[in-house]
Amino acid sequence: MRIAVAVRDFKSHMPPTLTGFCNSPDEGKGMARDFRVRWALQEVGLPYVMDFVPMAELKKPAYLARHPFGKIPVYEEDGMVLFETGAIVLCIAARHAGLLPADEKRRMQAIVWMFAALSTVEPPILEREAILYLEQDKPWSEQRMPLVEDRVRDRLRQLAARLGAADWLDGDFTCGDLMTIDVLRRLEGSGVIEEFPNLAAWIARGETRPAFQRALEAQRADWARQQGER
Repeated sequence: MRIAVAVRDFKSHMPPTLTGFCNSPDEGKGMARDFRVRWALQEVGLPYVMDFVPMAELKKPAYLARHPFGKIPVYEEDGMVLFETGAIVLCIAARHAGLLPADEKRRMQAIVWMFAALSTVEPPILEREAILYLEQDKPWSEQRMPLVEDRVRDRLRQLAARLGAADWLDGDFTCGDLMTIDVLRRLEGSGVIEEFPNLAAWIARGETRPAFQRALEAQRADWARQQGER
């Protein structure tokens, strides 16, 4: 099921296509990984088309030809077929103004933060989620959770020290802020992120950006539409 999404500042007659879950388990809350790409597209003002894929289709040859690991999202633009959200957001930021600074050193710093978000900040957060949603019935899960949450706190402590009192990581908002904030959103409601007030405020600044709000509204509308079609 494909749905075109309007974005301000129309730039192309052939908008890119982004895959997402059909009837996403996040119920339109913007927690699936296609959301960070939606947000990036809204930041640069690029219209796009959503292709909603049933979970049963993710492991079939047609989809695996586009994403060898059978996950979402897949991004297609101008004949390119990309997977992995870091690569997708970097491609969007490199090809469309709005997420990367013009200065070369600051551009590279923004890219460094994208890699840090996915390689350093996100792994212990995902490990925590695995315990919550996949391993809760294991006899060792109760003992393991405090250890994993300590690893999460270590990362957050380091990140909070680096951010300090600044609004964004390196001057203006960049794709580095977008990716790191979206990773941290996975901790909302856990009580962990609230232990670091400057990080909580940073997330809130990201979530009040008009592009974020448009992306979230679009995802909520898609979820509601799919529920009405069931």
